[in-house]
Amino acid sequence: MDIWVTFVLPIFICVVLPVVVVWLALRSRQHAIDKKAEIMLKAIESGATIDPNLLKPQEKAKSTKKELLDKLNGACITSLMGLAFIALAIVRYYNPQFDRTFLNNFIVPGGFVLLAVGIGLFISYFVGKRMLAKEIEAEEKHLEENK
Repeated sequence: MDIWVTFVLPIFICVVLPVVVVWLALRSRQHAIDKKAEIMLKAIESGATIDPNLLKPQEKAKSTKKELLDKLNGACITSLMGLAFIALAIVRYYNPQFDRTFLNNFIVPGGFVLLAVGIGLFISYFVGKRMLAKEIEAEEKHLEENK
């Protein structure tokens, strides 16, 4: 059982899992391209007009407000994770029931790094919100006019 935890599990997590994730993503993209190509071939066979933009990747335009909310979301998540890591390190340090594992050396620095990233994202959100207030208002007016 010890060899599974020390050797096989890290191999699966560090090698097999990323390879499978990349393979699935590429397979999904290839499937979508194949479907579009099939539609194009059927359209050519039937003599219908073909939209050349069908095979181009569709870029989703993000609004300024959406980008700022994504920053706020990331700031909340990373800050809370950082605080949780630091709290876990404190509990582990003062509680003798926890065994001393190699992760104890990385929990505190990881917590401070996550907390620093979260604080940076909070600062970026609030500065961006203040600087881009006019652009957000203009986008909201544009959306209201198009309704």
